[in-house]
Amino acid sequence: MEENEKSVVPEQTDVQPTVTVTQSANKNPLAGYFRQPKIYVKLPSGGRFYSEGTLDHSETGDYAVYAMTAKDELMFKTPDALLTGQATVEVIKSCVPAILDPWLMPTVDLDFILVAIRVATYGNDMEVETKCPHCAAEQTYDIDLASWIGSIGSFKYKEHVSIDPLTVEVRPYTYQELTKTSVKTMEQQRVFQTINDDKMSDEEKLDKFGKSFVKLTELSVDIIADCVIKIETPDGPVTDRNMIKEFINNSSKDNFDKIQNHLKDLKEQIEFKSRDVQCGECKETFNLPITMDQSNFFGAKS
Repeated sequence: MEENEKSVVPEQTDVQPTVTVTQSANKNPLAGYFRQPKIYVKLPSGGRFYSEGTLDHSETGDYAVYAMTAKDELMFKTPDALLTGQATVEVIKSCVPAILDPWLMPTVDLDFILVAIRVATYGNDMEVETKCPHCAAEQTYDIDLASWIGSIGSFKYKEHVSIDPLTVEVRPYTYQELTKTSVKTMEQQRVFQTINDDKMSDEEKLDKFGKSFVKLTELSVDIIADCVIKIETPDGPVTDRNMIKEFINNSSKDNFDKIQNHLKDLKEQIEFKSRDVQCGECKETFNLPITMDQSNFFGAKS
């Protein structure tokens, strides 16, 4: 090294460099304070009848249920969202995240899940106010929702309907199919109201009524056909969708009713039902209706 060249050594100091800690863009430091599951439940369907991608299946069969958020409660106060079923779908996605597409969930799980969400949000008991039909005394009853949830564990879905010599295998309605039928029924009721419209001619009324009735009938038949998975015949099984639909469209009324009533009965077995209670004043027994109307069912704490 030449004499005029000097090595430069950084000056040593006691001051330590400042380190700035930045929050990760992908990790919210508040995540640990988010709501946690309140209860775990087993679905009445056992996780069956969910098409691929609609349910994050649990190995144990237990599914987490979270309490509703403020946004969820507001959803149930939006009339249009309630009418179309969108409010129910959004709240289920929020509170039971394992159900990835509530539109396609089987209806045998629907009431059960809604009751579980209410329990997770407000607790096991629900107050129901009513008037005694015998003495008109105002009464308040506590309904134990948790015991109802526990009682559903014994439910078994019966998939087969016997139509000698055929055996029809069916699945439950989906929530989407149930909602679609309800909306179409309401539309038909509006059409019925036009019959009393003095501004319309009799021909116009008859035309509107006829078209509406045909559409609703076709919808009902199509939904029943979609619920049929397979038909066992003496010559072997039939699973072709077009053949099954053709069979349903050409079945006798008795055979069609057997399939339709079977699906209806299974749904009713799993619904949250009214119950008999005793009046605290006159001691008479009467039936206490308990509805699953979301605007009331989730309207206030018990």
